[in-house]
Amino acid sequence: MSETQGSTGRPGMFARLKAGLSRTATQLSGGLADVLMRQRLDADTIRTLEEALIRADLGTTLAHEVTADVAKGRYDLEISERELKKLLAESIAKYLLPVAKPLIIEPSVKPFVILVAGVNGTGKTTTIGKLGAKLSAEGKKVWLAAGDTFRAAAIDQLKIWGDRAHVPVFAREPGADAAALAYDAYAAARNDGADVLLIDTAGRLHNKAGLMAELQKIARVLKKIDPDAPHSVLLVLDATTGQNAISQVDAFKSAVSLTGLVMTKLDGTAKGGILVALAHRFGLPICFVGVGETINDLQSFDAKAFAAALTGADEPERPTMGSWRFGV
Repeated sequence: MSETQGSTGRPGMFARLKAGLSRTATQLSGGLADVLMRQRLDADTIRTLEEALIRADLGTTLAHEVTADVAKGRYDLEISERELKKLLAESIAKYLLPVAKPLIIEPSVKPFVILVAGVNGTGKTTTIGKLGAKLSAEGKKVWLAAGDTFRAAAIDQLKIWGDRAHVPVFAREPGADAAALAYDAYAAARNDGADVLLIDTAGRLHNKAGLMAELQKIARVLKKIDPDAPHSVLLVLDATTGQNAISQVDAFKSAVSLTGLVMTKLDGTAKGGILVALAHRFGLPICFVGVGETINDLQSFDAKAFAAALTGADEPERPTMGSWRFGV
């Protein structure tokens, strides 16, 4: 697909990203009011800038590093609002660029199994449905597996997404063994020649050892069919939880081999900076971000566009020609 406009390669995608991150950008701008009134990067304004970044959930260490980066060589010099936002965006993007890695679906592996995990309420099932629909629209043969067997609503929700995307949903009755379901779904999708199998899992508290052990069991039984399965493990995080997302990544990372993060509900929080904090601390690939309810609001992660939208800076310049693919 030719990239003719929009930082992420499609018309309007930056606008949706910017709208989704408006709460964080507005709070950050409010915190910068004193800085902008002074229009000079002296000790007081630098301290105010650091406090504003901490309130946006970048965390104390990262906020200090970004502030030092912005102030480097500019101490006690006048600065405009536009220049300050541009410098902030450029500094934040430095931490995001190394983790801005798309979900790569290996075409030689069929089906490519993606296990999706997360705590209750993060939007796992919706994310799976949106991603399945996107991949199906690209021409891939997609299967969905309703592995959240604890919630009948999750099974029904996934079936609705399957109907929308015209993709099969492998499901059993509520209360079925999740690991057995995942195994059977994998075998069925493989026999059908599917390209991708997306497996939903029950929301689990990250501090409950028994639930984490069940997730490990699901990953383990998939290896009976292919030792390399699951081929990707995505952790879905809710941006509104702020710094709590750090403990969630810590717990899931110790239980299963995470290959990427998905951050949802960025449009519902003023603390979108948590994504930057996660990138800085863990260095895990960030594959997708969710900035709204529609299918197009699940976007492939673009570091420069995210940093610009987060800080309220102008859209980063991009080459007028190029190629872009969603997620793969």
